[in-house]
Amino acid sequence: QVQLVQSGGGLVQAGGSLRLSCAFSGDTFTWYTMGWFRQAPGKEREFVAALSSTISPNSDNPFYGEFVKGRFTISRDNAKNTVALQMNSLKPADTAVYYCAAGRLPPSLSQTSRVYETWGQGTQVTVSS
Repeated sequence: QVQLVQSGGGLVQAGGSLRLSCAFSGDTFTWYTMGWFRQAPGKEREFVAALSSTISPNSDNPFYGEFVKGRFTISRDNAKNTVALQMNSLKPADTAVYYCAAGRLPPSLSQTSRVYETWGQGTQVTVSS
């Protein structure tokens, strides 16, 4: 059974940086597309970033939500079974609970939250103005 355990997050001032990490266990990590989503109070869950499984074509090419605009970077360490989200130039609008997710799905679906099979516990990111 796949499990995801998140770490990182917290409170930061606008313009600052945070790094989120997600540890994967329970199956072959490289088979899975890894994604990050976020949900702010009263809003729907929003796609942040994703990296396809290493067996997918163009697996090194990340996907990002439109709002990211070069501020965030997703990366995966296949030796450590982890995925990270480096967030720079944070804005108050980035305040949300951030979730990592894993799924055996094609790149074309990596931005669709409902197709992911396993979710992390979520971590709060708060950006003060």
